Amino acid sequence: MTEPTAAYLDKARQALKEARAVADIGLPEAAGRAAYLAAYHAAQAFISARTGKISKTHGGVRSEFARLAKGDPQVDRAFPTFLAQAYNLKSIADYAIGIDAHVSPAEADEAIRDATRFVELISSLLVGEAPPGTH
Repeated sequence: MTEPTAAYLDKARQALKEARAVADIGLPEAAGRAAYLAAYHAAQAFISARTGKISKTHGGVRSEFARLAKGDPQVDRAFPTFLAQAYNLKSIADYAIGIDAHVSPAEADEAIRDATRFVELISSLLVGEAPPGTH
């Protein structure tokens, strides 16, 4: 595994720890944001491992991950959709205002569960993988 790929996986695991910690103290918006970031960094690891490149924007990560995952039968078909939906939690936490602008504890818990599955799958796919272009 290349250094950038490993670094993205480490960052994903750290974001999962943060998501769980802030959920445990009753901060669902922060937990939802951290769950998204865990999946985002795992997706970056997947992109890095498959292409040797990284995406520069959140939208670029979502698009490139969806493109690469589409051709990989080991990747749950729901994960590209989860990545897009989880981005909405980050957006709510970062930018939304008003009475309906919140992330519920249930939404945060679900995002953490899905992000955990996402990170675990990407980790298992990439462990021991050769760098791009060396296959």
